[in-house]
Amino acid sequence: MESDGTRDARGTQPNAVPRPAAPADVPPVPPDAPPPYTGGAAPHGHLSVPPRPTRAPGTQAPGSLPPYAAPPRSPVADWLDEPRPAAEPGIWRYGYRRPGAAHREQRLAPVTIVGFFVPLAVGLFVWSLWRHGSVPYQWAVLKLLTPDDWWWAGTTSPKGYQGAEAVTVADGVFFAILLFAMARLGSWSDIIRHIVTRRAQPGRALTAALGALVALAFVFPSAFGLGWNALPVQDPLFSLIVLITGDYEVFGSVLLTDGLYALITLLVLWPFARVGGWWSLAKETVAARGRPEAPQVGEPAAERRPSHWPELREAGQHQAADVLTSELHAGRMNDVDCTRVGHMWAVARARARLTSFTETVLREGAAAWTHPSGDRDLSGRSARHDLLSGQVRIGQWSAGERTPLAYGGAGAALGPDTLGTSLLAVGPSGSGKTHHLIRPVVESLGLQALAGRCAVITVCSAGTPLGPDSAFDVVVRLGDPASRYDLDPYADSDDPDEVAAFLAESLAGDLDAVSGHRAVTALAQLLGPYRAAYGRFPSLPRLRELLEGDPSVLAALRAELVGDEHIAMRRELDARARQTGSAGDPGPVLADRLAVLDRPAFAEFFGADRGKVRPFSLSAVGQHPLRVRIELPDRGYDEASRLITRLLLAQFAAVVATGERTHFACLVLDDATGVVTAESVRRIQRLRSRNAGVVLALRTVGDMSEALHGPLYAAVGCRMAFSGVTTWDGSRFADAWGTQWVETRDVARHTVFADQPMTRAIHALRKLVTGKAVTTEAVTVRQVERERWSASELAHGVPPGHAVLSLTTVQGEHAPPLLVDLRA
Repeated sequence: MESDGTRDARGTQPNAVPRPAAPADVPPVPPDAPPPYTGGAAPHGHLSVPPRPTRAPGTQAPGSLPPYAAPPRSPVADWLDEPRPAAEPGIWRYGYRRPGAAHREQRLAPVTIVGFFVPLAVGLFVWSLWRHGSVPYQWAVLKLLTPDDWWWAGTTSPKGYQGAEAVTVADGVFFAILLFAMARLGSWSDIIRHIVTRRAQPGRALTAALGALVALAFVFPSAFGLGWNALPVQDPLFSLIVLITGDYEVFGSVLLTDGLYALITLLVLWPFARVGGWWSLAKETVAARGRPEAPQVGEPAAERRPSHWPELREAGQHQAADVLTSELHAGRMNDVDCTRVGHMWAVARARARLTSFTETVLREGAAAWTHPSGDRDLSGRSARHDLLSGQVRIGQWSAGERTPLAYGGAGAALGPDTLGTSLLAVGPSGSGKTHHLIRPVVESLGLQALAGRCAVITVCSAGTPLGPDSAFDVVVRLGDPASRYDLDPYADSDDPDEVAAFLAESLAGDLDAVSGHRAVTALAQLLGPYRAAYGRFPSLPRLRELLEGDPSVLAALRAELVGDEHIAMRRELDARARQTGSAGDPGPVLADRLAVLDRPAFAEFFGADRGKVRPFSLSAVGQHPLRVRIELPDRGYDEASRLITRLLLAQFAAVVATGERTHFACLVLDDATGVVTAESVRRIQRLRSRNAGVVLALRTVGDMSEALHGPLYAAVGCRMAFSGVTTWDGSRFADAWGTQWVETRDVARHTVFADQPMTRAIHALRKLVTGKAVTTEAVTVRQVERERWSASELAHGVPPGHAVLSLTTVQGEHAPPLLVDLRA
């Protein structure tokens, strides 16, 4: 039976020739460029002896291109080389630049600048008073600490050299105390942190060195040929040595004098060395010089760009890198090809299959590992995609008081790192859930499926605009006789208990009157014996007959279970027969629910024998990066649609839990009404650790049981409230997003009542002129806990075309709930 790639290994289909993927604006190839790569293997594998060289080493063959000549650029190469810096969750990383508001965060506040200059001005004024002897009791401490015979009686005039040197020492001590006070009281540390320490090396060290040079110019002005007076640093030290030794002869030693100058220089440079990080920079420089240099192979700096595949070259795969570089710059690769090859390179390195990787690249070039469908791109794109980072741009973060400075004005994006925690979107009809969220996400996951990095299953109503049929590998139209595919209700499973689990979830997951455990047991007691008897599971009409408990049907099944190997199955069937008709028997309820799918519209679906219809099993998404769209029946089949959607969610959770996948799997539900049950919430919680996620879109959370509101909001990591939600829905988001501490300012104005006649007259005149009474203000600043978004704000404060989005990545990073402009 034909499988159309849903069950076959990739690359085994005939006629799977990829379409040309060259961009429209690729520059023409110059006439002297080498011939294009044709996909043949390089002629080097069968030669045992290398050919004899035709020229001396280091020379160039006549008419050949110079080595490592830069090939002509292509738009895809520019896209590949565009920087994608690390950013907060939900920020569009392609070409991301920190917005202007974030730059303003690094500017100095006016109060910081004032806090620097005011203490400096006060310090200069006080120093001027000190130098002129205008400070009261300026020399009282000095006379108290020195002998009286150093001074003339009743004055502070020195008699000899001791008094003069003591005055110089006092000037130095006061200058040091004044400088320390200015630095402590002023905002010097903030200024230094902004100008010096926030810079990267070696800029930080150079800036500190410049400051040290200026400081030395004030300490030793004569050494720099400057004419101003030196700061009291060296003179107080020399004067202190004179007072200690008792004469000036000690300075006759050149060694002592030079040592003192060196000590002063080191003391001046020490704070600048700490601020500039000179020691750490020196250690890193010495360590770098001590490390052996990596051997150079003569590659130019251009080959370090991503468009020259440097990872392959570093691993020694130069031939594969040269082929891919030629294909890329010749315009024969698009963004899907680059992403697909990069993904397979990561897989090959993880599995130690570098030789196989290189052989495939040399054989197939840009078309290596093409998707089983043969597609290398979509026929059209409605959103901006960056496949290298796996992101799709859905809008722009709105700048405002709630928005952190790094987010303001940046693009809002989703990717597997956030979708892996599952996303819940709530908004009324017409709010833009399908247009602004579901379609871009499905399109992005479809492109990543072509790159081998993702499998996507989209469940929607018939006619939902999610792209043409050519954008999907499998399109299942349930209830449409023209559908080429059918849906396997058993997900290609051979385990009766597993099948019974997701069938019970589909049929009775939303019923409080039926125990889930009893429903699973009843189904397993029928599915196991039937598979043992016939080698397959029953069709849905047959299963309905078994659930209804008709004795003749059960007897016919038991008659097929002959032999000792079926003892356990006969016992299961007998237990089911005894429960039939009892008060707690879930069989009739399950049969009634199954009757919804046993309708003429579905007579040729769910495992019915149709010759030209290919059954599609959801287990295929765990093995291949498929793009699947399942259209639900419309107009009168709402209950059937809910049953099918619950079945698909249960099957998806069971499929992704088994096997080893290298690609991300995602289930997108355009309408999740009636899908959420207690068991499905537990299944969603387990998807994060299995490299899978779901996207649930709801018109209102009132469509599910109130007891499930809290568990569902806790199970998903990403929550999105569209414009127009009700206050009841908004309250659920407000509870999930919690509160935060904010600073509030309360200003109280009190009227001033004067007691003096003159003051009263002045107040009366001021009131006559301004029209306001004289008041005083009392400002109270408090830290209070408030909701991030209240229910009223979500219901009435979100403009049309906007949504409030919070994100959580699989690594645990969080983005707070912020306003997103979906039209930008």
